[in-house]
Amino acid sequence: MADPSSYRPRPGDIPETPGVYKFRDEHRRVIYVGKAKSLRQRLANYFQDLANLHPRTRTMVTTAASVEWTVVSTEVEALQLEYSWIKEFDPRFNVKYRDDKSYPYLAVTMNEEFPRVQVMRGHKKKGVRYFGPYGHAWAIRDTVDLLLRVFPVRTCSAGVFRNAARTGRPCLLGYIGKCSAPCVDRISAEDHRELAEDFCDFMAGRTGTYLRRLEQRMTAAAEEMEYERAARLRDDIGALKKAMEKSAVVLADATDADLVAVAEDELEAAVQIFHVRGGRVRGQRGWVTDKVEDVTTGALVEHALQQLYGEETGDAVPKEVLVPALPDPLEPVQQWLTGRRGAGVSLRIPQRGDKKALMETVQRNALQSLALHKTRRASDLTTRSRALEEIADALGLDSAPLRIECYDISHLQGDDVVASMVVFEDGLQRKGEYRRFQIKGFEGQDDVRSMHEVITRRFRRYLAEKERTGEWADGESDGAPDGEQAAVPALAPGEGPGDTPDAPAGALTEDDGRPKRFAYPPQLVVVDGGRPQVAAARRALDELGIDDIAVCGLAKRLEEVWLPGEDDPVVLPRTSEGLYLLQRVRDEAHRFAITYQRTRRAKRFRAGPLDEVPGLGETRKRALLKHFGSVKRLRSATIDQICEVPGIGRKTAETIAVALAQAAPAAPAVNTATGEIVEDAEDPAGAEAAEKTEPGATPGTAQQPVPTGGPAERRGQET
Repeated sequence: MADPSSYRPRPGDIPETPGVYKFRDEHRRVIYVGKAKSLRQRLANYFQDLANLHPRTRTMVTTAASVEWTVVSTEVEALQLEYSWIKEFDPRFNVKYRDDKSYPYLAVTMNEEFPRVQVMRGHKKKGVRYFGPYGHAWAIRDTVDLLLRVFPVRTCSAGVFRNAARTGRPCLLGYIGKCSAPCVDRISAEDHRELAEDFCDFMAGRTGTYLRRLEQRMTAAAEEMEYERAARLRDDIGALKKAMEKSAVVLADATDADLVAVAEDELEAAVQIFHVRGGRVRGQRGWVTDKVEDVTTGALVEHALQQLYGEETGDAVPKEVLVPALPDPLEPVQQWLTGRRGAGVSLRIPQRGDKKALMETVQRNALQSLALHKTRRASDLTTRSRALEEIADALGLDSAPLRIECYDISHLQGDDVVASMVVFEDGLQRKGEYRRFQIKGFEGQDDVRSMHEVITRRFRRYLAEKERTGEWADGESDGAPDGEQAAVPALAPGEGPGDTPDAPAGALTEDDGRPKRFAYPPQLVVVDGGRPQVAAARRALDELGIDDIAVCGLAKRLEEVWLPGEDDPVVLPRTSEGLYLLQRVRDEAHRFAITYQRTRRAKRFRAGPLDEVPGLGETRKRALLKHFGSVKRLRSATIDQICEVPGIGRKTAETIAVALAQAAPAAPAVNTATGEIVEDAEDPAGAEAAEKTEPGATPGTAQQPVPTGGPAERRGQET
């Protein structure tokens, strides 16, 4: 626990202007971000007598090891910078709302030539119109099914669309009139886009005009005695009215507004948002958060508005936002919202009438959400705490292992040997800190040697990070054997963050405050295996001079827990929460490892001789295959013929010819359906197949070789 006076800046050094400040811990991680109208006045509040601070604030300042600030011109800039830093650094002591579930949206992909209506979750994409969020995906599909009768917009995937265009036959929806079938040119791209825009207008609440237009067309058709057309329009009007009934009118004046309600206690807070468009509730969502700092209801509302509108612009920010309490100060938040919308935004507390009644409904939803969350959380927290305590007792640890790392080795008969590292903190997954490795020290199958290599590489990174950030005194041993410096090994595919989807891309600097690659040590290392794997992991740590990290292994056969140097395993009861947590950690490491191993194996199967040509990218590889039709024909081509391909110069052509001459011809592909040997030289569809080959693949390898052995044997070969 740090003493705040050890890093307290001199009051005269702190400016009195608006700004944003960051508290960092001893590992240089950003643990708190805040903004202030006067930095000097705000920071002074943190460095008073600890007894006068709120317990959570006291925990924060004693966890921190330094504080720094950035001066800005206005409070609006401070608000925007605070939001950006909270998103970037994910500080543990800030209020961070998290969705109580993943909400689906009705999305219209207006950024495509033929817009598509579909259900989407996750981050919003540029050029896509979103409506919602909805409570359930089936609610969206019910609404879309009704509207497709009137607005037959495309709903199929890109693959189905291309297949229909190739065969000249639309899908089932095209036959039954619920799709205008642009894939077979029944409608032009311009008319289909206009249809999609009408769909968006209706979903946005502009329903009255469109219904009146349909009623006029129905009346005109009846007067002209086109009764079938009039009946069809009558049914269309009925479908639209039925879709409108699914969202009841709550505000008679057709208001566009968002209503935000907060329910809180001393530890947690729940936020509910109703999205009202055209007087109707078009969407609802909820968030929950731990109150890790002492905040008022107005501050909770401010943080909720930052998360709700931080990535939104234009009409996505409504004209009116109704809240239970106003942020203090109000003006910067209101100016920020106005800037996001590009027009005036009213932020106020409803006082009377329909809006106050609707706010009470939203508040009841927030209270119910908080009660439900606390019911779930109580059980979850109790279970996880008991699991960690049981593990600590069983392994003889001084304290509960709040950070657990688990390692697993995966291969297929000794090929594509890889390893995984998964991280659990407080009994929960931290997927952003997962890592994966390629085994590079040797060839073949040796799980024990592979485990030693992976543990060594991971903790060399940790020691190098400690040395780089100055956590060691000068001259202190770095733990490397025989005087070897514990330097960070060169990055290789499969080892570094650039090849790990969940890891930040690019090198991280000392002062950026984001989680670094291997900077934080676990309290417990779990390996998938028995006594040999545990001994290898312990030996790797001992060679690096690390003796404050516990090691254990979980053997699959009897679910026994092995400790280093012990002849007998620790057997946890089958009903033990600690054993269940270890199993979850082990199974997650196995899943992550085998997923990576399969990815590498599939990539190897798709690889061809063109992949070995230096400087030859995917675009030029596709151009070569399209021009010649197959690698076999390309191999027999002259340099002058290769130069005829657009983008291929003579030097590149010579390199390609040499690489193909040195590469052994691929084995003939086998059609697994007929057993025939496919001769690509005689294949008249070679050029077409080449166009559809995945980047990096060649037509000669499109048919994968069939592994030996039966299905059961092949399944048993993969670990």
